[in-house]
Amino acid sequence: MVWVRACGVGDIEPGEAVVVEAVPPVAVFNVDGEFLATADTCTHAESSLADGYVEGEQVECSWHMARFCLRTGKALTYPATTDLPTYRTQVRDGDVFVDVHATQPH
Repeated sequence: MVWVRACGVGDIEPGEAVVVEAVPPVAVFNVDGEFLATADTCTHAESSLADGYVEGEQVECSWHMARFCLRTGKALTYPATTDLPTYRTQVRDGDVFVDVHATQPH
């Protein structure tokens, strides 16, 4: 595991996200105070999911409206058919950390 600081707990409003500049980039989302992380790049096109629209535990890509589950990475709507990798997160001392080693898509 390689834990990288993503941001402070108060730096992401609920329904918003930040990008961790890793290889590949990781998006960390605040879902009502829970921090969930997925690959930042939509599996359909090269769009940042951190720039997408968050609704509950889902994010919609701003380019072609593909939707993904933030908890599992599962592609929920076309045009995306490939699931996203997900990443473990943890909060320590007021900071959000992400393990930049991805879990397998579900």
